[in-house]
Amino acid sequence: MDTIFALATAPGRAGVSVVRVSGPRAWDICRLLAGDVPEPRRASLRRLLSSGVVIDEALVLAFSAGESFTGEEVVEFQTHGSPAVVGFLLKVLSAQEGARVAEAGEFTRRALENGRLDLAEVEGLSDLLTAETEAQRLQAFRIFDGELGRQVDIWRSQLLRSAALVESTIDFADEEVPEDVSPEVESLLRSLRNEFAREIEGVSVAERLRSGFEVAIVGPPNAGKSTLLNRLAGRDAAITSEIAGTTRDVIEVRMDVDGLPVTFLDTAGLRETKDVVEAIGVQRALDRANQADLRVVLGTPGSGLKLEAEDLVLTPKSDLLDKDVGSGISGVTGEGVSDLLAHISTVLGNRVSQTHLATHLRHQQALQVAVESLDHALDYLALESGLEELVAEAIRGAIRSVDSLVGRIGVEDVLGEIFRNFCIGK
Repeated sequence: MDTIFALATAPGRAGVSVVRVSGPRAWDICRLLAGDVPEPRRASLRRLLSSGVVIDEALVLAFSAGESFTGEEVVEFQTHGSPAVVGFLLKVLSAQEGARVAEAGEFTRRALENGRLDLAEVEGLSDLLTAETEAQRLQAFRIFDGELGRQVDIWRSQLLRSAALVESTIDFADEEVPEDVSPEVESLLRSLRNEFAREIEGVSVAERLRSGFEVAIVGPPNAGKSTLLNRLAGRDAAITSEIAGTTRDVIEVRMDVDGLPVTFLDTAGLRETKDVVEAIGVQRALDRANQADLRVVLGTPGSGLKLEAEDLVLTPKSDLLDKDVGSGISGVTGEGVSDLLAHISTVLGNRVSQTHLATHLRHQQALQVAVESLDHALDYLALESGLEELVAEAIRGAIRSVDSLVGRIGVEDVLGEIFRNFCIGK
């Protein structure tokens, strides 16, 4: 197996840069450059040399096989963050026999192959590296921390218990079985089936949390939508004008709302128009608004807009009104903006609270197969005896589906997609 290396920190000028080396020759390379291998897990200052030329003075960390991130012998060189220093060190490493630049996600893939991480933890790490808000970080870290893997072990043990009970009736079919195992098996399978179904329901929100929620600002022309968007963004993200139909395409501004990733959409004013280009903008506005997670309507809702109970209908331009209307909002003065953000935070926060441990479409698909397997098993149990072998096989199908969540079986087809999103140094 090749020894791989890569810059593990961001490229460019920095105070410190970290170059990671992993594989069978990692420690040999460390001896060649630093003179020796420091005591594992203890940072030591070393002068790095190549053919008598000083590369840099760096902190060197060594990790033994089985105790590193990848499970292999690993060395990390913490150099000064000069592009020249890092470039020279990488050039020296590339000249070493058996060493090459790591591919995207290759360090993490080796961690998976060496049993340091399961597949769910790899997905959690990928999400953690791209997390932009607190809610995204919390969701990602739960999975990276192995919470799903631990739950899979519980599910698996319950399924194995069910399978063992059923198979005992097959093995001892010609002998007297001490008790009827069907009630316990049915209880276990029904409980698991319901738990899997709850996990499946939460995946769509978990996926939305990862990609970001969308809140559409809609209403007729000149209702103050673009002004409100600019107020929310704290900058001139959209052009404002007294001329109706100024906004023709959907303008997006991404924000962090109490730890939640939210993209606000400024849409074209909803009205009947003979202007072909504006009409396209109006249709786009309706399409995006109806697909959004939440809608903020300024003024009277237009036809074709599908509203739900949690959507807000507000009176726009409250700064121009002579009286307090209660549900007014103004992008000019900021009146009602705090209440709007609080409502959005509450609604979307409640949805996030309904998520569980299944956070990816892959998890949803595996659990759906498990649910179908358990449905078959429960159907066979409800029929007359003699179908124990079918019940046992259906339970084994559920076990295979649950095992796929953490990568025990049948995951080669998804690895490329997962590691494609990793950076080179991870």
